[in-house]
Amino acid sequence: MTTSHFVASLADSTTRLRRNKDAGFLIVLWTSLLLAIITLATLVINTLISGVGSLSPDFLTWFPSPFPEDSGIQSALFGSLWVTLTSGVVSLILALGTAIYLEEFTNPNSRLQRFITTNIQTLAGVPSIVYGILGLAFVVRGPLGWGFTVGSAAATLTMMVLPLMIVATREALKAVPSSLREGSYALGATRWQTVYRQVLPAARPGIATGSILGVSRALGESAPLILLGALAYVSYNPTGFDSDFTVLPLLIFKWSTEVQEEFRGLAAAAIIVLLLLLFAMNLVAIIIRDRSRIRW
Repeated sequence: MTTSHFVASLADSTTRLRRNKDAGFLIVLWTSLLLAIITLATLVINTLISGVGSLSPDFLTWFPSPFPEDSGIQSALFGSLWVTLTSGVVSLILALGTAIYLEEFTNPNSRLQRFITTNIQTLAGVPSIVYGILGLAFVVRGPLGWGFTVGSAAATLTMMVLPLMIVATREALKAVPSSLREGSYALGATRWQTVYRQVLPAARPGIATGSILGVSRALGESAPLILLGALAYVSYNPTGFDSDFTVLPLLIFKWSTEVQEEFRGLAAAAIIVLLLLLFAMNLVAIIIRDRSRIRW
């Protein structure tokens, strides 16, 4: 056998082996995806069957109660909006400032940026319960001493979603072509003018998507708020950052642990409302991304 025949046969066997590995990987990938979809669909269908009978205008307008026939989610719904919107706005402002500074005004190879980037990426993977402990130690009882209030919950959730928003905002800024910056500098614009008038508008879809996804995570979290002392049965809506509060995930958790079967239906109905809110927020993110997308 000549050298060329040996190389050709080796290439054929390598290609065949790689093809088999690719096919096996695809089979495992699609099987895992199918199982995940089936599991999710089963859970959603069971929740709809259990909770659709409890959905009504009274369910949305009544306050939580120890008695299932008198229970609603009004205070939990308003509490969730107060906490998540506050943490979302504060996190977005801080994430924008941090990402712009790291991406546009610092040396990417400096030790300071590498140190900050490593810490942000580490914080993005910290479990939410850890942020609940930090909030309890430093916001509720520690130096701030805000107590078990809406402000404490918003501050804790801000700490939780801020690293995620910073990472998403930085990736959106990195996706902007460098030629856009160079063209702006060539026309005499300053660095801040380039960032404000060129880079930020171009990065808006990614920033909006990452921010809404971060707020969606905050909306569905209950573990940190349990540590912060959020009450399950609050019979009034929050009126400020110093008010007591409850949120939908905490109320769902409380109803799910009750002995009476009627509370299970109420918990399923509250899950449906929470899913609708999450779906609406993700839909807004998709619309903003599509309408703001710039093709280079």
